[in-house]
Amino acid sequence: MLEQIAVGLKAHFPDKLVDELLSAYQDSKRNFFLGGLRLNAVEGGRFCEAAMRMLEHATTGKHTDLGRMLDSEKLINTLANYDKSRFSDSIRLHIPRAIRVVYDIRNKRDAAHLADDIDPNLQDATLVTSNLDWILAELVRLYHKVSADDASEIMDGLVARKVPVIEDFNGFLKVLNPKLKVSGYLLVLLYERGSAGATFRELETWVRPSMRGNLRRTLRKMVDDDATLHEDSSGLFFLTKRGRNEVESQNLHNVV
Repeated sequence: MLEQIAVGLKAHFPDKLVDELLSAYQDSKRNFFLGGLRLNAVEGGRFCEAAMRMLEHATTGKHTDLGRMLDSEKLINTLANYDKSRFSDSIRLHIPRAIRVVYDIRNKRDAAHLADDIDPNLQDATLVTSNLDWILAELVRLYHKVSADDASEIMDGLVARKVPVIEDFNGFLKVLNPKLKVSGYLLVLLYERGSAGATFRELETWVRPSMRGNLRRTLRKMVDDDATLHEDSSGLFFLTKRGRNEVESQNLHNVV
């Protein structure tokens, strides 16, 4: 997916800026899901350095070199003062304000939050990650020359949850916690799949061989009795809100 995004963005922005943006995005997300919460904010700041230069390039046709210090506050104010007939609110206001939030978290993440005994790292990292997803999705919406349906699919993929306990081997989803029971396998697999869902055949391929004999019965119970899954008219299975809550409350999505 990121390769597809890169191609679209590079039609409008210098290659180095796009590469830096997507590299920092991947590093920040990886640190978030693997527990490197402070590094998540650091890489989030690097993402924003590239994004700010892309906004600069979008409005002036040039940008501050990556090796030079960028006066972000000055640029944010400059963007806000552009005539709205020339540039969209996203370019002038929304993206810069989202970037400023990430900068503030990165620069002030050691400040006191709520109470001295409450660790702010997870809540800060969650905010950073959500902002990065939104900024990148907005850049795709504005600059990716694909159909509306394709752009929507790309953006849905960007904001979907990613699951550390799942590793993707060229389309084969391997669950990295062998202690999970079949219901846990199905929950984390469909958590990873998000809005794409999965067919019975896919799920049958991904679960352990010993789980395949009673798979249909287990799926039916999770759909009809537990309400953790939903099956649509085409035979695709999806996680429900109840199913997502079960994954997150039991921490099934993390490698243990």
